[in-house]
Amino acid sequence: MQSVGIDVSKAKLDCCWLRDSQKNKVKCKIFKNQPDEFRHLGDWLVKNTGSQPDEIHVVLEATGVYHEAVALQLYDRGFRVSVVNPARPKKFAESMGYVHKTDKKDSVILAKFGEQAKLALWVPEPRKIRQLKALIARLEALDEDLQRENNRLEAAELTQASEIVIESLTTMLEALEAERKRLLSEIDDHIDNHPDLKK
Repeated sequence: MQSVGIDVSKAKLDCCWLRDSQKNKVKCKIFKNQPDEFRHLGDWLVKNTGSQPDEIHVVLEATGVYHEAVALQLYDRGFRVSVVNPARPKKFAESMGYVHKTDKKDSVILAKFGEQAKLALWVPEPRKIRQLKALIARLEALDEDLQRENNRLEAAELTQASEIVIESLTTMLEALEAERKRLLSEIDDHIDNHPDLKK
């Protein structure tokens, strides 16, 4: 099994393949953290390791949302993917005596961690659940925007702001309410199309 570590940030993926852990030989490359780059990343791994995707174990740290797209793309291509809590490889690095942190070194640590630790393989939630969660997250963000605009309107009315300001706030509130109504309808339709989500 080939071991690969990917240090994920918003803009880039520092990828490191552990060629020979005994001799500490690695091969590293940086890719942009963009969907059109993920195919190139997978191709690079297959070409350089000489292995099929299911013979390559890729370890990434959970980094908010920045790791999700690349993890999903690699999983869909058949790579073995583990997404780990950042505290685990950090403790591993400390136990190995690694002190200085760089993105490249972090990816090497992840590759070594993947080789030595017994990590659970990551399996994404079904698409229908991911879509529902995204709709709900958007609705929650919209509710926060609505609350902010309502607070602004209330403050504007209390301070007797100009009619233009009140009209602008009212227009925004109407648009936000319409979008909220549309999102609620989309959520209902999504659940109706996937009855098992009603549980």
